[in-house]
Amino acid sequence: MISMVIMQQLLLELMQNADKKYKADAAKYFKEGIKLHGVRLPVVRKIARKHWKILPSKEKKEVFKICEKLLTYDQQEMHVIAFQWAYAVRKQYTKKDFPTFERWLKKYVDNWAKCDDFCGGALGYFLHEFPEFLPRVFKWTNSRNRWLKRASAVSLIYSLRRGKYLKNAFKTADALLTDEDDLVQKGYGWMLKEACRNYEKEIFAYVMKNKRKMPRTALRYAIEKMPESVKKKAMS
Repeated sequence: MISMVIMQQLLLELMQNADKKYKADAAKYFKEGIKLHGVRLPVVRKIARKHWKILPSKEKKEVFKICEKLLTYDQQEMHVIAFQWAYAVRKQYTKKDFPTFERWLKKYVDNWAKCDDFCGGALGYFLHEFPEFLPRVFKWTNSRNRWLKRASAVSLIYSLRRGKYLKNAFKTADALLTDEDDLVQKGYGWMLKEACRNYEKEIFAYVMKNKRKMPRTALRYAIEKMPESVKKKAMS
C-alpha cells in the first residue's frame, strides 16, 4: 500500500515537470525507441532525492521491492529513480544481490541509457566490492542480448576510474572487438576511454595493436580523450 502511494506521488510530480519539447528531442537519441514523460535528468534526480528522504524505510530489502515496482513502469524516468535508489543502499549490498541485478538487466533494461545508468551506479559498485563476480559478467559478452553485452563492458567503468580491473577490461574488449552492434562498440569503446584516466599508455598500445580489426566507432570512442598527436597515430 505504501509503495502505491509513493508511485502515485512520483508520477504526479513527474507529469507536473514534463517538457514536451525536451521529450521530442530526447526521443531522437534512441533508435530502439523510448517511453518517457519528458522530464530533464537533473530534475528527475532532484525528485528522486526529495522522495528518498521521506521513504518510510531505508532497508535494502524494502528499497529493492520499491525499485522493482518502479521498474515495471515503462517510462524512462521511473527507471532512473529505481536505479538511483538501488545505488543509495549500496553499503548494504551482499553477494546474494547479484541474481537480482542480473535479472533487472535482462528483464527491464531496453535502451542504452538505462544500461549505462544501472551499470555506472549500482552494478558498477557491486563489482568493485565483489570482484569474484567478474567472470559471471564476462559471460555476458557471448549473450544474444545487446544490453548484456554492453553491460559486460560499461559495468567495469566504475572500477576503472578507480584504477582497478584493467586486465578485465582488455579481456572484455577482446571478446567484443569485432561485434557488429554499434551500441556494443560504443560501450566497450567508452570503457577503454574511461580507462585512459589511469592507463593512457596501455590503452594506446591496445588500440594500436588492434586498430585494423577494431570498428571505427569503437576506435573513436577509445581515443577521444587522448592528446591530438596520439589520436592521429591511432587513426592513421
